[in-house]
Amino acid sequence: MAPNPTREDKFSFGLWTIGWAAQDQFGGPTRAPLDVVDAIHKLSEIGAYGLTFHDDDLFAFGSTDAERRHEIDRTKKALEETGVIVPMITTNLFSHPVFKDGAFTSNDREVRRFALRKTLRNLDLAAEMGAKTFVMWGGREGAEYDHAKDVGGAMERYREGVNLLCQYVIDQGYDIRFAIEPKPNEPRGDILLPTLGHAMAFIDTLEHPELVGLNPETGHEQMAGLNFTSGIAQAIEHGKLFHIDLNGQRGVKFDQDLVFGHGDIFNAFSLVGLLEFGGPNGGRAYDGPRHFDYKPSRTEDMNGVWESAKANMATYLLLKERAKAFNADPEVQEALKASRVHEIHKATLNPGETYSDLLADRSAYEEFDADSYFNAKGFNFVRLNQLALEHLMGAR
Repeated sequence: MAPNPTREDKFSFGLWTIGWAAQDQFGGPTRAPLDVVDAIHKLSEIGAYGLTFHDDDLFAFGSTDAERRHEIDRTKKALEETGVIVPMITTNLFSHPVFKDGAFTSNDREVRRFALRKTLRNLDLAAEMGAKTFVMWGGREGAEYDHAKDVGGAMERYREGVNLLCQYVIDQGYDIRFAIEPKPNEPRGDILLPTLGHAMAFIDTLEHPELVGLNPETGHEQMAGLNFTSGIAQAIEHGKLFHIDLNGQRGVKFDQDLVFGHGDIFNAFSLVGLLEFGGPNGGRAYDGPRHFDYKPSRTEDMNGVWESAKANMATYLLLKERAKAFNADPEVQEALKASRVHEIHKATLNPGETYSDLLADRSAYEEFDADSYFNAKGFNFVRLNQLALEHLMGAR
């Protein structure tokens, strides 16, 4: 039985996830809209600590100031009643037809100006709600045809927009950081900043890179055929894991947004071990929200929606238990030693050694017996992976 989630677990859900009406390109909604007040109270009841949303999740695109304020005040009242917080806010720059060629990188300059104004207004709302992270998913920032988008120019405009937003946060004194959410494709044929690596390279070109990090999503990396745990480890190593979106994905296909762990369970196991404990070796872990960006299956009614929300948290907590047991297992530690995993933290060069010293060290090359690795000196990785599997399956 999975442990019960608590606020200390820092589980959060997007309003667009639990509130998804389950429509797609091939069929209309199968569920009624979910009111934000009901959503907040139900999340509190099942043990979540946070709700996140796009501006257009809370009030319709083009709402009047009065309509907008009404929904904001209702939301704030429900948050006060329950103690649920808003750790992250994002802006919808992809649903309305005006964004059909992107927002910050649209070929139409007037659209770019509109997108920036919409985002600036939503930054004010994020500050009012106490959100510490502002996620940027550029789902329409891309193209289907190679000649339709000057990518160099588009990256200049992307950089211009992010620089402006960072300067606004600084000038307003907001305690907010930005997190770019990469995705390779869908809804555009090719999306700019498609992977964690692309996004990190882009961040290094900004005027205030310290304010900008990453919001990686499980399915977005896996639908590109990449290993999510490896990507997250690199983001942590760079100090750029500002937020994370958890869900499930089964292979290189459309973005499935399954319940966390209902895709690649092995990768989910290693991911939780990394986030919670820094991996089996220990190390830098993650202390931010465990945010579930999934879609309850179109087959489910509202009871199924809340069962799926609970399933995300239960799976995460079960994997956390398994990862803790895996790390504490003496056989695992012995297997790690046999695999020489710990040795990666030992510098290749000796203290004070230079390339001249290395070139003079005959034991490093001339006298090194490379042939001794043939049919010998295995790294024991299969045994280590089998132990991980047995812990994951509850066999140990």
